[in-house]
Amino acid sequence: MSTSAKPSSQDDLLAETFGATLAELYERAAVSPDAAALTRALELRGFLALAEEQVARVRDRVHGAMAPGRDMNDLSADELRFDAQWLAAALDARDGYLAALAQLLRTMPPQTAPVPSRPVQFAQPQITTTLPPATAAPAPPRAGAAPEHRP
Repeated sequence: MSTSAKPSSQDDLLAETFGATLAELYERAAVSPDAAALTRALELRGFLALAEEQVARVRDRVHGAMAPGRDMNDLSADELRFDAQWLAAALDARDGYLAALAQLLRTMPPQTAPVPSRPVQFAQPQITTTLPPATAAPAPPRAGAAPEHRP
């Protein structure tokens, strides 16, 4: 299953921030390669969805192993220790992706800000010059030429 189809805890926040459903956001990112913030947000969302799926898998496995109806002879301290390490790693990854996504969304320009239709132009001083009058004497024919080399 693609990460775009996996749910994440931040789907509603992304939809609200970008003003569209997740499906529309994935379409927008596919057709507009210059939407860097959206592309990064969706990548982080995909990583987050995988990390959250890992957390849920380990949680469910531990709950199943500790279910009241299970035989106590089936419990393994080594397996539970391994699951605890895996859960810690998955939770660390989830926390990292949540922090990165929050940072990205915090530093993005607001989506409601008007986008200028043309670049901003600044007033620059104009330099004006005047040409010499047409009655001025013409420059000599060799004016500005390099001097001839004489042997």
